[in-house]
Amino acid sequence: GVWSMSEQVRAGTLKLADFFEAESCMHRSHGHCMTMGTASTMACMVEALGIGLPGNAAYPAVDGRRNVLARMAGRRAVGMVHEDLTLSKILTREAFENAIKTLAAIGGSTNAVIHLIAMAGRIGIKLELDDFDRLASELPCLVNLQPSGKFLMEDFCYAGGLPVVLKEIAQHLHLDAITANGQTIGQNIADAQNYNTEVIKPLSAPFKDKAGIAVLRGNLSPRGAVIKPSAATPALMVHTGRAVVFENIEDFHARIDDDNLDIDETCVMVLKNCGPKGYPGMAEVGNMPLPPKVLKKGITDMVRISDARMSGTAYGTVVLHTAPEAAAGGPLALVQNGDMIELNVPKRLLHLHVSDDELAKRRAVWVAPEPAMASGYYKLYIDHVLQADEGVDMDFLVGKRGSAVPRDNH
Repeated sequence: GVWSMSEQVRAGTLKLADFFEAESCMHRSHGHCMTMGTASTMACMVEALGIGLPGNAAYPAVDGRRNVLARMAGRRAVGMVHEDLTLSKILTREAFENAIKTLAAIGGSTNAVIHLIAMAGRIGIKLELDDFDRLASELPCLVNLQPSGKFLMEDFCYAGGLPVVLKEIAQHLHLDAITANGQTIGQNIADAQNYNTEVIKPLSAPFKDKAGIAVLRGNLSPRGAVIKPSAATPALMVHTGRAVVFENIEDFHARIDDDNLDIDETCVMVLKNCGPKGYPGMAEVGNMPLPPKVLKKGITDMVRISDARMSGTAYGTVVLHTAPEAAAGGPLALVQNGDMIELNVPKRLLHLHVSDDELAKRRAVWVAPEPAMASGYYKLYIDHVLQADEGVDMDFLVGKRGSAVPRDNH
């Protein structure tokens, strides 16, 4: 994928011209992610939730059927008004559970965790991090797409798209969930056919086992952190290493290429103050590029931990969304260079090997970073944005409110 090739450029093993040529071969037209990135993941989530028409998730932007779907969507929107088929009737708890299970089956982006929790919050449904582990941790990944696999979204589309995946995992779904076209999920996928079993594997012979988003807890992430097992290195899923700490993204960029940086492939890279409040805005910087001195050894992955997000197109053993975030006083803020950190994905553990007494001493002298702005919208956002485990929505936007009725304005 693009991220692995960009690391090869930094390591000096791939020429920049060759990188651009490969990138152009992947980016063949207008449209969103050509891999199972965040945009394509959320397109799949929309279809799995039932608020998009069947087949909508995967058609390329330049495919003629996209225009057909657009016309059908417009007609259907009018029909839903006449039928009083509102979003709250489609976006039920069962619909969200279907989406969570689908996320595992497609090897989707970790960003979907935040988006689904926020969407559920807006509709008045309490969705929690533990729901992702409870519902999907044992489900396999069926879709052989980058960054977890080798194919692209176009291949996924012409293999049959999301309806094929939903049909494969039908036994795990709420098939009676109603969708935007007025039919149930079960009815929509009844005639789905797999045209390429290399791209979409059957449930009986999956692409990767136990691929659902894993929720990690411990003294470093008391409210949870997430990792995408399907894109991680198996050998690093259980790992203990020395922390190399970057206080913010500027600190990271200033030091990561320094040959004198005290780091090797056994270390754990830690990035602070990139969460909802600290950045602010929770940027996609969690998949920190590896230091060149490590890349030149042929190493392509290290354990990385942050309160940030990462692009769905990225790969690696990357722990994200650590909550509470560093800027909110989470334990991540107390990590120092040289601390030993233990990651154990099978046990769902993220542990900082520092005594409670020592952490208490560090907390006593910890000073919260100054907010990015002292007033205005930035300050409003910082004051009211929720943590990653709550969907990173504004606290005053959670819950159903109905629609405002237009009135005279003068």
